[in-house]
Amino acid sequence: MTGFRLTRFRILTLVGAFALVLAGGAIAVAQIQEHGRYTSPPTKASGVIGDDHITIDYYAPSAHGRKIMGGLVPYGEVWCTGANWATKITTEKDLDLNGLKLPKGSYSIWTLPGEKEWKLIINKQTGQFHLDYDQSEDFGRVAMNVKTLPAPVETFRIEIASTGGNKGTLSLMWENTNAWVPVTVLR
Repeated sequence: MTGFRLTRFRILTLVGAFALVLAGGAIAVAQIQEHGRYTSPPTKASGVIGDDHITIDYYAPSAHGRKIMGGLVPYGEVWCTGANWATKITTEKDLDLNGLKLPKGSYSIWTLPGEKEWKLIINKQTGQFHLDYDQSEDFGRVAMNVKTLPAPVETFRIEIASTGGNKGTLSLMWENTNAWVPVTVLR
């Protein structure tokens, strides 16, 4: 019968492997602390307006006690409307977003937040990193409606909601702000 014997070499190999695992964990923790301790998990918003199924893929950051509007999300600068990678909207039908006629397909959503007014930016590119906005690829910009929420929203959220028939809304909510546009599915 052969048994497993812990030779000095095997013990040193196991101790070395364990040390590498610990070191890797310490490096990962240090990187998280150095590059931001908060994560923004991927999420999806979807809804049906009329006979169109609209999906929005985005990364959802959380406030964690930070000032968001006019702070983390500065006024007067283009924001990727989420985190990490550009937010992507996909529609199976042509849309009217507050006057902007958008053909069916996939686009990225960016916003230009302000204290009193916002602009929704639809960009022809998708898959960009959140700092890689290219204005020359804009499909168009439209004014957004802005209102104060009655209670703060901790984690950034996008909603698509039907208001009846072929009409609905696209809402961006975070902290105490709800920026939204009317959506009409074109037939």
